[in-house]
Amino acid sequence: MSTNHDFTPASRTLDPPASQVDAVTTAEIRDRHPDEEDEFEFLFTRSIEFRQETIYFIVVDRFYDGDPSNSAGPNPELFDPTGQDWGKYWGGDLQGVIDKLDYLKSLGVTAIWLTPLFEQVEALFFEHAAIHGYWTRDFKRINPRFIASDDNPSLNATQESRNTTFDKLIDELHKRNMKMILDIVCNHSNPDINGKKGELYDDGVKIADFNDDKNNWYHHYGQVTNWEDEWQVQNCELAGLATFNENNTEYRNYIKSAIKQWLDRGVDALRVDTVKHMPIWFWQEFNADIQSHKPDVFIFGEWIYNHLTDERSVTFANKSGMTILDFDFCMAIRQALAVFAERGFELVQAIFDQDYHYNAATELITFIDNHDMHRFQTLNPDPDALRLAIDLMMTCRGIPCIYYGTEQYLHDDTNGNNDPYGNNDPYNRPMMQSWDTDTPIYRDIRLLSGVRRLNPAVSLGSQWVKYLTPDIYAYVRHYRDSRCFVAMNRGEATTIDVQTDLPDGEHTCILTRRKLEVRDGMLHNLELGCKEAIVLSYVGERIKAQVVVRVSLNGLSTDVGQTVVVTGDCPELGNWNISQAYPLEYINSNNWFGEIPFEESAGKAIAYKYAIVYKDEQGNEAALPTRENLVSRHWVLADEGTVKWVDTWAS
Repeated sequence: MSTNHDFTPASRTLDPPASQVDAVTTAEIRDRHPDEEDEFEFLFTRSIEFRQETIYFIVVDRFYDGDPSNSAGPNPELFDPTGQDWGKYWGGDLQGVIDKLDYLKSLGVTAIWLTPLFEQVEALFFEHAAIHGYWTRDFKRINPRFIASDDNPSLNATQESRNTTFDKLIDELHKRNMKMILDIVCNHSNPDINGKKGELYDDGVKIADFNDDKNNWYHHYGQVTNWEDEWQVQNCELAGLATFNENNTEYRNYIKSAIKQWLDRGVDALRVDTVKHMPIWFWQEFNADIQSHKPDVFIFGEWIYNHLTDERSVTFANKSGMTILDFDFCMAIRQALAVFAERGFELVQAIFDQDYHYNAATELITFIDNHDMHRFQTLNPDPDALRLAIDLMMTCRGIPCIYYGTEQYLHDDTNGNNDPYGNNDPYNRPMMQSWDTDTPIYRDIRLLSGVRRLNPAVSLGSQWVKYLTPDIYAYVRHYRDSRCFVAMNRGEATTIDVQTDLPDGEHTCILTRRKLEVRDGMLHNLELGCKEAIVLSYVGERIKAQVVVRVSLNGLSTDVGQTVVVTGDCPELGNWNISQAYPLEYINSNNWFGEIPFEESAGKAIAYKYAIVYKDEQGNEAALPTRENLVSRHWVLADEGTVKWVDTWAS
């Protein structure tokens, strides 16, 4: 049995009555005044639940230069003010991110992921500087190119005053109710540059050197030669980077203490680089320490090109203590909508059909491109195809992540479309050039981010396919009595009849403003134009209580007619009476989820366990229930707030 419990105080769920739903889900999402939007978000989103976020991924050096005085940096030879040398710095910095926060807020972004901000080596490696942030020299100092020229880059020296540009960014984010995701790398430091390799510092004090490794901080096994050999992948070098020896306790203490300092400065979440290159026991220890230090931190890792047939990546997602970026989804959506593969949307649904492999498929980070692959429009320059891909990502299961500039159709074909390696790193990292708040994709992201925050079916619920061909895809997101129906067409204009699971009556499409009539749960003769998407949102009553427990149960297989319930020694859980236990909701064949309201038992110790009940079509008990094989689980409820339980069925 594995159990993970989190708590966020004073974050009661407050929601509108169902009578207000129509206004909130249509015109108000589109047209609210910014001040009203701040209040709206306070009511509906802020808790430990990261699934309601919309992430925006920024390569800091290529976003916006808000402070030209820092651009030259410690080594001016690494800076190209013309923006022509793709291997050098172009001047983007944290002041630039601050300057564009209102642009991002208006876009609907609720969390920004920044490439690593650590101090980097100041030299060229094969004509490239460390503009990406993955060649770290000192994990406890800030890259001086990203902060003001007179800022002290030492986190230790400024821990009390917190007066750097980085601290200003954190303050400005939190004022806007936005979250900060820091990109970190624990696998390696820096490559061999001019005979220096793996020279590592602890707030300015040298502590390790690959070429003089007296204390065994690094592995010395050479580069990976066989990528199918798990031992090599975890112990040998990736692209000549000095690879840390995770068996060294001093190294582990150093890296954990460094990351904790960033969390203490206000970082809300972590993206972890190259997780496949270190053993899972290291990540389990790392995440345990980090989450003990900051219990509500959200962590996701990059297992590059993970796929469901790779048992190691699935095990990592289920057992490491963090979720992962969903490369399976990325590859499928690029096949369906970028290169227009023959099977089309069937490829995307094939990924969702295997969600049961994961304990938390709804927490996977979804994306259509990133800094390590061709941008979507390099594969297909059609803006309408890109828009369809974004609309699908924003409404399907998982947490959507937008690569900077996508909303402005940013891409660069410097190396030509026919080169299989062209337009990848570094050409997928052009400078942000436009800040238009009225592009079709900007508008779609803004609207659909609002739906994600308001409608729990999109962020928390299950996904049910309703119509599927290579060219047409319709699905419904379910949670309790909330629904979100999505239909899209990548081919020629057509008409379909489709089940929506929505209540009968008129519904307004979030994106097109079309009025559509649902009868008997169906849309009859639904017209879908070429590359058109339809999104209909219906929000039911939400759970409200002094304490709300969000329960996720994994590791069991259920059949039609079976329901999972939570029973326990308190009135909210039926006082061990199975017929009065609290029912959970099916997400997939490995996961059940629900929100349990506690009033009378708030602040008290409770015991609970799970059971499977069997009912016939009339709702009558069809067999004796199956209870978990354990005495019980125990928890002391908070006085108020939101609690998260993640449990595995005890068979």
